[in-house]
Amino acid sequence: MDTARFIAGDPAVKITRVGPRLWHALDGETVAGRGEATTRPDGRVFLSVDAWHRPVFDRLAQEMLAASEEPLHTVVDETDHELLEAWQQAGLTIRRREWEYLVPTRVTAAPPAGVTILPTGTAEAGRLRELDRVIREEVEATVGWAEMPAEVLPQPAGADPAKYAVATEDGEYAGLIRVAQATRLPRIGLVAVRAARRRRGIARALLNHALGVLHLAGIETASAEVNEANAAATALFDGLGARRANSVLELVRHGR
Repeated sequence: MDTARFIAGDPAVKITRVGPRLWHALDGETVAGRGEATTRPDGRVFLSVDAWHRPVFDRLAQEMLAASEEPLHTVVDETDHELLEAWQQAGLTIRRREWEYLVPTRVTAAPPAGVTILPTGTAEAGRLRELDRVIREEVEATVGWAEMPAEVLPQPAGADPAKYAVATEDGEYAGLIRVAQATRLPRIGLVAVRAARRRRGIARALLNHALGVLHLAGIETASAEVNEANAAATALFDGLGARRANSVLELVRHGR
């Protein structure tokens, strides 16, 4: 089976900017490629290009890079060697690797003594927003949001109780978890615990709860993205019997 990303050919395209962050490569009246620059809530700008022909990709990337303020990022499946090479030749370099884990769901033991899990939709909105604010400030003050998995986006408006389960310890909100179920393979979007309450089994309890809910719904597997450099997170998922199914590279080009 031919798994090549690009097909042969070099259409005589014209690159046209059709929006503030959107470009088209036009072969006559036909759109032969599209490029987009997306600003995430943490301020990082991510580029994406969709084109059948490598020369079209190159021209779109050149136009986008020239017109956008750096640093600029993109995300590439590590097995997509042609796309990785194309972005590297455009001047981006590998910044970090994220592992995609496939996590088996199951019903497990109760959380540690003193820890209670509030199911999705039952947390008090005000206390959840405060927990969300504190955790995000702690992340920004330490590793920074730029070190979080690329698919984990800050939410400046605060957390929505309908999307989060919360762990309490001795009555205090201590950690939270969000599971996105937009596809057949649910994704663990974020699991985080307040710095002062880590290493007490709270993150594992949150994951066990979320995986148990999925298991009871008839779902056998969930996915999660973990920064390769996050030893605690990789140990946590390895301990749950998760397996590494794929890896994603984040690339960046810094201002010159």
